[in-house]
Parts: sequence; structure tokens; C-alpha cells
Amino acid sequence: MFQRKISILLTCILTLSCLAAGCGNSSQSAGQSSDGENPASSAAGVSDEKNGSGEIITLTFFDKNTGDTFDNPVAQAITEKTGIKIEVQQPTGNPEEKLNLMLASGDLPDIVLMDRRSDIVNKYIAAGALVPLNDLIDQYGPDIREMYGDILNKSRYEDGKNYYLNNWYGLDPDPDRAICIRMDVLKELGYGDKAEKGDFFTQEEFRDILTRFRDTYSDGDGQSAIPLSSNADYMPAVISTFKAMYGMKNYYEKDGKLYFDVRDPAYLEMVKYMNGLYRDGLLDKEWAVNKEQIFTQKAGSGRVAATIGLSTDGNKLLREENGEDTDAQFYMFKVVADGTAPDETTFSPRSSLGWDAIGITVKNEHPVETIQFMNFLASEEGQYLLMWGIEGKDWDMENGKHVPRPETLQGFKDDWNAFTKETGIRKWTWFIKNGYGSDGTPYDLATKYERDAISTHALTSMADSTWDTAPYDYIGPAAGTPEALSEQKIKDIIDTAFTNMVYAESEEKVVSLYEGMIQEIDANQASAIEAIYTEKYRKQMELWK
Repeated sequence: MFQRKISILLTCILTLSCLAAGCGNSSQSAGQSSDGENPASSAAGVSDEKNGSGEIITLTFFDKNTGDTFDNPVAQAITEKTGIKIEVQQPTGNPEEKLNLMLASGDLPDIVLMDRRSDIVNKYIAAGALVPLNDLIDQYGPDIREMYGDILNKSRYEDGKNYYLNNWYGLDPDPDRAICIRMDVLKELGYGDKAEKGDFFTQEEFRDILTRFRDTYSDGDGQSAIPLSSNADYMPAVISTFKAMYGMKNYYEKDGKLYFDVRDPAYLEMVKYMNGLYRDGLLDKEWAVNKEQIFTQKAGSGRVAATIGLSTDGNKLLREENGEDTDAQFYMFKVVADGTAPDETTFSPRSSLGWDAIGITVKNEHPVETIQFMNFLASEEGQYLLMWGIEGKDWDMENGKHVPRPETLQGFKDDWNAFTKETGIRKWTWFIKNGYGSDGTPYDLATKYERDAISTHALTSMADSTWDTAPYDYIGPAAGTPEALSEQKIKDIIDTAFTNMVYAESEEKVVSLYEGMIQEIDANQASAIEAIYTEKYRKQMELWK
């Protein structure tokens, strides 16, 4: 086996490490407060007498992410504190199709959770299906206002009103993407000191690592080394990772105008670099067609030195074969292009506006109680209840800090899905804020409280590479318009050209294909689409002010 052969020189282990993400508040505990009083009235504005009526109010909640019954311990604690019981609705098919059907029929739930990045949100707002939240927040949402801060300003619709609350909002500080290189390979090739410190690698150092790996290691069974591989099922992330080396973002911005990223002079240099890796046998010949399973098998075989795109299953295979040797795994690194400073790289694109939009529909007969319910869950107390569970059962407050019980942490390790379903911890991920509470502990207990060696190292190696994509949200043509069709055609042209350029037989051919791509997108009215980007971007920045 190749793995056995190269272990003579470096303990061949390939581990693709993927930081779990959540690609997204008053600091009382989730149980009784320290003096025994129920804190719900202060955090949520809800009395101990179940919204003043002594009765539980049931609200229907369409959540595209889950259809589980709202009856686990965390759910019961939420109802006890707010007087609200949730009837969760979720389709078995396509959530967006169901959302469109509900909008067309008028058969709306009380609360709706949608993909914030989808045009469905604007459809609901334009149709008058969502209640404006501004007055409700002013009267009943002090914790919402405190926790969300400027996110409320940035989430306003074009009429200046807020129609939803963001979910998984706030800029996630954890690294998102990187070039992953095996630590044992780096040490064997003389890059150990830099690697352990989490220093960046120049593009030439990276090429040297790949070249020496290719030349040093061979397989007695006939399988050659693969210096660099990628997962084609996540091609946008692959392209984004190479763009990040050059500090490129979603669009090319020049003189206050936005253009397709392919017009950035760095784009052609990026493709030339990739093409050079391919022609020199340093990039996997199947980089553009590797599916998840194939990529995982390669990652776990010991044949690969570096990867673009991460695989937890690849890690698992390596651990099964090689144990827990932390050197025999993939670590996250910045590879920095010539002329780009390390802190200018853009490896971790994150939107501070989050993943989901949660709104109150016009069919809701209890908007005040609903915003109070939202206010509690958005509060720091509510966040710890949702993400940590119940004080005295799942966690304790020690010296002013939230401390999870060992069995809680172990429950996620043993069987994540079963544990969340049984306890309710991290099951109802609503109004979630990325980051840390006032005591310095992370809201997302399951993914950020305990870190392994790889994710801890990444906080250093990938520092200053996170950037906010929110300014570029909602600046494309409206769905269903002729301009939207033109935009999609242009993107298809770019995607096809990108693959052809990387596979090109020479650098001259790369340049020729690039020039042909630019001519083709111009012939398909790229300038008109870029004008839409620029105008919408300008209006959005004005609205945010």
C-alpha cells in the first residue's frame, strides 16, 4: 500500500479536518435565576401567569430545518418561561415550494423561517404577508435591540422597515476555508517550525511542498501520489479558496462600481497558477470531477499531501488507520499569492446577516406575545437555553461562567442527532447569535466550547482572513426577470471557462480562453448586469447609513 510505503519517511496520515459550523442573550441561566425568581418576565416581558391569561398560547412555526415535535426538555422550559407552545411545521419536500404554496393560498403559519438569501423573503414582504416589527421591537423587544444592534439597521427592507429577525447572525469568528496540508509532510520537508507556529506559506513555498511530495513519494502498488486534491461537489468553495490567496471577493470593485470577479486582474493570475499546478502534475487530474465519496477515499488513503475542501469522513478514515496522532492530519493554512499581504487574504467569507429570516405573518393573532417570545429567545438567557440546555441539569454556573456538565459534552460526541432530539439542546436553533456571551463562553456549545488541536491551530493560522459578505447581499437582478436569466447564462459561461482554463495545455491557451470568455460575457450583456449590481449596492449602502 502507498500508505505503508511512505510511512518510512513520514507517518503518512491524511486527515481532512472540518471545523463544525453552526456554511448560520440578559445573562440569566436557562433555569431559575439565582434568587429563585422566574426571569422570564424581565427577559421576555411575559408574566408568570402565561401571558396574563393563565393559558398557554399555541403558535404554528414553519421551520425549513426541522419538523420535530416541540416537547423535549428545552421546549418545555421555553413554554414555561414564555407561555408559548410551538407547533412545528416542516414539509417533507422542497421547503421553498411549500413557502410559495402557502403564500399563494394565504394559508400561513404564525411564524415563518425562510432562507434569508432566497428571493422568497422579498416575495413575502412584497405580498404583505409579514408584519413590520419595528413598533413591536420598540415596545416589547429590549433584548432584541441590544443583541442585534446594527444588524437591525442592515436588515431593513427598501421601505426602511424590519420584517424579520436574522438567524445565525453576527460575524462568525471561526475560520471557514483554507488550504489544508498534512503536518507530518510539512515537518518531513523542513517546514515544521512555520507549520507549528501557524505561519502562512507563499505560493512558491506551497508549490515546493507539492513538488517535493510528488517527487519523493511513490507507491509500490502502482498508485501515484496526489500532491493536491479537491472536492468537486463543492466547486464554489474550491474556486473561492484559490481566489482568497489573492484577496479577491465576490465582485471586482473599482472606482465605486462592481464588476464580475473575472474582470479582476488577479483572476487571470489565479487561473494561471492553478493551470501551472495541473500541468506539472501537482493538482489531482480529477480535481473537477471528484465527488464526495471519491474525495473522501483519496483523503483517507495517505496519497494526498494537501486539499482544498475539507472532509470529516476523510479524518475519520485516517484516525481509524493511524490512531490519534495529531501530526498525521491536515491542518488549515493560508497560502498567500505574490503581491498580497497575509491579512488581505479572504479565506473566510461570512455574512453577518446570517442564514435565515424569521418573521411574524399577518395571520398571527398574537403578535405581542410572539414578539415577547422572540425577545426571550434572542436574549442571552434564551440563547444559553437553546444552545446549552437547562441549568442544574445540562450545565452549571461556576465563578460567573457557564460550565457544561461532562455528560452534556459527551452526549454530542456519542450521537449528536439522538442527543439533540432527546434533550432539545441545539435542536431549536432560532434567533441564534454567533460569538460569545458576556462571560466569554461561546453560545454554540457543541462546536466551539471544546476544540481539538486542528481547530485550535486554525485560530492562529487563519487569523484575519474572515470578511463580511453582507454588503453584497441582494444586489443581483430580481428572480424571474430577463436580467436574471442573462446573469445565469453569464455565470454558466464563467464556470465552463474556468474548468477549461485550468485543464489547458499551456499558459498561452489559458490567456486565449480567458479572452474568449470575456468577449462571450460581454456579448451576453454583462455590462447591464454589472450596472444592476452597482446601483443596488449603492442603494443598499445608503439605506444602511
